Amino acid sequence: MPVNKIKDQRSKIKNQAQSSKSRTVHKSVRKTAGKPAVQKENGLRIEVFDIKGKVVKKISLSKEIFGAKINRQLLSQAVRVYLANQREGSASTKTRGEVRGSTRKIYKQKGTGRARHGSVRAPIFVHGGIVFGPKPKDYSLKLTKKMRKAALFSALSLMYKNNEIKILEGLGGIKPKTKEIAGIIKNLGLNIKNNNTVLVLPGKVENVYRAARNIEGLNITYANQLNAYEVLRSKMLLLMDESMPVIEKYLIKGE
Repeated sequence: MPVNKIKDQRSKIKNQAQSSKSRTVHKSVRKTAGKPAVQKENGLRIEVFDIKGKVVKKISLSKEIFGAKINRQLLSQAVRVYLANQREGSASTKTRGEVRGSTRKIYKQKGTGRARHGSVRAPIFVHGGIVFGPKPKDYSLKLTKKMRKAALFSALSLMYKNNEIKILEGLGGIKPKTKEIAGIIKNLGLNIKNNNTVLVLPGKVENVYRAARNIEGLNITYANQLNAYEVLRSKMLLLMDESMPVIEKYLIKGE
């Protein structure tokens, strides 16, 4: 077969393939024409409660904060660093050179039948110095800023996964009385006496702080002071709805 005929056949096959491909594309365009684009939902939704314990709405949560991959090794490290940083390291004992006592030789070197001693401040005697006792020490450890943020993301994601987060609306309008918060906790069906519950405020909300500070089992913190250890040790995280934008601003934007 001549070379020109072979080339003609190849070009025909190529043209046929391109035309069939264009027809399928046009068909798919016609099928989708006039139909609204389907947007995938974020999937991270949470209910918002009012002070009477009723669900008033649902809001979307940031996937970066509440849908992060849970890094348990990093969480363990963050807890260890936090607890180490709570140690004051201020314990101190006195050596034989620091305790109070005479410097004279307590008895003669020979002839007494006893072991030779030169000082009443020796560790072997009562009120003597302490050997290898504790001295002031710095136990502090550090995590990088990126690791601290990732640990907090993991902790918050774990709380969301376990349904241990509740968001409250209208809490800022209550009176500064303990019975107000106690009633709200009862309406939510929470038993916080045996559980550690953390109330997260967006900032200094005086009336809420004064109402919640005397309730047993309820700890108060601010949205820009959250840390992985405090989140992990809590059985329930109560957030004012005003705290959510503060958390996102603090954690994502770093402001």
